[in-house]
Amino acid sequence: MDIYYIYMVLFTSGALVGFLSGLLGIGGGIVMFPLLFYIPTAVGIDSIPVKDITGLTMIQGFFASLSAMFFHHEHRFVHKRLVFTFGLPLFVSSFIGAAISRRIPDDILLITFGILAMTAAAMMILPRGYHKDNDTVSSVDFNPYLTLSIGLPLGFFLGMVGQGGAFIIIPILLYLINIPLRVALGSTLAIGLFCSSAGLVGKITAGQVPLLMSIAMLSGAVPFARIGGYISVRTNTRILKWILAVLIIITAIKIMWGQVLNPG
Repeated sequence: MDIYYIYMVLFTSGALVGFLSGLLGIGGGIVMFPLLFYIPTAVGIDSIPVKDITGLTMIQGFFASLSAMFFHHEHRFVHKRLVFTFGLPLFVSSFIGAAISRRIPDDILLITFGILAMTAAAMMILPRGYHKDNDTVSSVDFNPYLTLSIGLPLGFFLGMVGQGGAFIIIPILLYLINIPLRVALGSTLAIGLFCSSAGLVGKITAGQVPLLMSIAMLSGAVPFARIGGYISVRTNTRILKWILAVLIIITAIKIMWGQVLNPG
């Protein structure tokens, strides 16, 4: 019977994370990973292996991002030049990171994920202005050389831990590359497709994407991603930024507490 309860957990988790993908421009790995890692054992069913979880987060991130991205593109919040400048190096280095992840111990993967999350959390609490956050792509420019130099090393670590990377890409776009929030959210969904598609190919090659579990998860993730996008474009950017910040901070603390401060 455990397998049916696991499918229920996957569908519910997929729906929740898909909604957040559309609302906040995240692929959802920052939330999906701890949900799939902690919830099965919390409700008394068999745990899902960490390497399967990394594969599931990759496939969820890809399809939820794709669904939500089309919605944000309709509202002119997807910057194509930014997407390719940041996305292409992420694609290459993420594939490499995902391909070698099978040789890396689970504890190292979890600690790496926690460090990335804590870095993102620290960035999100920094002060910033909001006056340009409703700008569309026509008024946005950026430094392509800085963007490329960040994308290459970042993609490697994201591929290694099975993440599309929106949880850290959004803070980088907001604070280092100076992109308005709505364009950052919409473009991050498209950027995440580069990283998650490369990582997904690597995870499939490594045999870390269970088919039936993926179907159960995506049946919730895809439709709810579009619902989240509908609500996102009608929500104040200050509220969106702090929802995202709180989400990243809580998840980062949980990962670091469970794997670093209290490993037993």
